Amino acid sequence: MTSEPHAAPRCPVTGQRAAPAGASLTRRDGPAPRAAVERDARGVYRIHSFQAAREVLRSEAVRQAGFMAEVAADAGSGLLTRQPVLFAEGEAHHEMRRATARYFTPAAVGGYQPMIAALADRLVGELARKGEANLDDLSLRLGVNVAAQVVGLTAGVPGLEGRITAFVSGPGDSEPGAAPPAEGGVTGRLRQARQQAQLGLFYLLDVKPAIVARRKARRDDLISYLLDRGYNDLEILTECLTYGTAGMVTTREFITVAAWHLLSDPDLRADYVHGTEKARHDILHEILRLEPVVGTLYRRAETDLTVDGVAIAKGSLLALNVQDANLDPGTVGEDAAQLCPARPLPRGVQPPVLSFGDGHHRCPGAFLAIKESDIFLRRLLLWQDLELVQAPQLSYNEVVKGFELRGLWVRLGQPAWVEGHAQARA
Repeated sequence: MTSEPHAAPRCPVTGQRAAPAGASLTRRDGPAPRAAVERDARGVYRIHSFQAAREVLRSEAVRQAGFMAEVAADAGSGLLTRQPVLFAEGEAHHEMRRATARYFTPAAVGGYQPMIAALADRLVGELARKGEANLDDLSLRLGVNVAAQVVGLTAGVPGLEGRITAFVSGPGDSEPGAAPPAEGGVTGRLRQARQQAQLGLFYLLDVKPAIVARRKARRDDLISYLLDRGYNDLEILTECLTYGTAGMVTTREFITVAAWHLLSDPDLRADYVHGTEKARHDILHEILRLEPVVGTLYRRAETDLTVDGVAIAKGSLLALNVQDANLDPGTVGEDAAQLCPARPLPRGVQPPVLSFGDGHHRCPGAFLAIKESDIFLRRLLLWQDLELVQAPQLSYNEVVKGFELRGLWVRLGQPAWVEGHAQARA
């Protein structure tokens, strides 16, 4: 008996149809790790296994060191009475997370759904009118507008997308202690001046108008809450930066990479479009496991500690490799590189594994990110004649510590009667 020559591969774990092994489209392979925890030449402890990474993320013996946390702490010294929630630790952080959790619960996200659906319909309608579009531009506009509604950045002038992306574009490396780009003299001063100008524009054109509007009339958003708590303008600006960039830039990349997967695999696309909401979310979670938008998380040891049998001294930097942890066969199975939606995982392990982080700094907007992505992608992919025109260019952003996808062009093919009509007119 001969096997079917073109049979779609099946996930050996779930038995469902699966994408081919090595399904990640963005993974940047380096030297294979020799151990779960390795100390590099700079003295940074690189953590590759799921268990070790989750242990660190859940530990109270470390503090946030990624996303420029230590640079921001130095810059805000003496000016901020409160650290942004992304950087804060201890009870101050826990209190802020408890108070703002209501903006990200499933019930709250359900309240945002009509707004998200209207945005998605407008973007897909624009694609339908033009016939062709750059999908990563559409996904950026969706992510920016949704996050702006949740945060309260709704009173500014057009162009918020560009002002937000300016903060994470350009040269630089956010790894704590990493050397800045080799720019001295006039070039370095110009770059610093440009960054300050970008921050000033964001404050004057987006944050300040929102503060003025919310002082007159509170709404159910983050800025209104911060005003009620007595935050000053600079503290509100820093929270808008952290929530804004986290909710806008990362959503752009995830929607783009998910669309790339779905448009490249007709069977997966069909499973997604015709699936229940749970089935669709399972597919999105599995894509996110393979394609974590933020590939490295950083923590600083507050005391001596031991991770996976390795002694780590107080003050040491720990770099958690999310890509490696998400492919740890001891947690996700031997088929870790395959795309297997609804794969069985150990109790307590979420479907995206560590793509949203873990512990007290886990991404608060995880449910919102998946929901808005699903609303947009299903509306987009329901168009049967939607096709991929150009795969995106892949690069890596060392500020965000993740991939960037630019130039994913899609097109709505013209129905036969339209083509015939055009030929008749010619």
